[in-house]
Amino acid sequence: MPFKPAVISRMQAVEADITGLDVDAIVNAANERLAPGGGVCGAIHRAAGPDLAQACAQIGFCPTGDARLTPGFGLAARHVIHAVGPVWRGGAQGEDDLLAGAYRSSLDLAVKNDLETIAFPAISTGIYGFPADRAAGIAARTVAEFLASRPSIRMVTFCCFGAESLALHQEALRELG
Repeated sequence: MPFKPAVISRMQAVEADITGLDVDAIVNAANERLAPGGGVCGAIHRAAGPDLAQACAQIGFCPTGDARLTPGFGLAARHVIHAVGPVWRGGAQGEDDLLAGAYRSSLDLAVKNDLETIAFPAISTGIYGFPADRAAGIAARTVAEFLASRPSIRMVTFCCFGAESLALHQEALRELG
């Protein structure tokens, strides 16, 4: 389904360190316990400082496909949205829907908290093993569908770690038109 140019123009893919982006919120590819981990999660926790782990511990839990909000503490971003994506188990256990849910829940939190700019990593594509090309397509389509009816979000950035991820997200965005 093609999307209007006004929707597509509110999404971009960049290769960058998500911890340095000056946006209203960055999304953390979190685990259900919201505990510091490896990959992007570990990088975000290290950059934000120990207060982030304390805030996450107070929340305690977030189910797969959902998201929670904390302050950004030491980050340039004012908030962190902790989104729990699925572990890839072959694709027949609802992984696509759970991944889309993690993106939608993050965007819902952004709208509810008057956040206009948000940056996503490639949720679930690291240690959780979700196929990166499939994940990029789900991310782009889910965000485009959400933005089509929610004008308050001005820009969604897919913050890619590496040229391969960037190319996959750029292709997913091109396919929306």
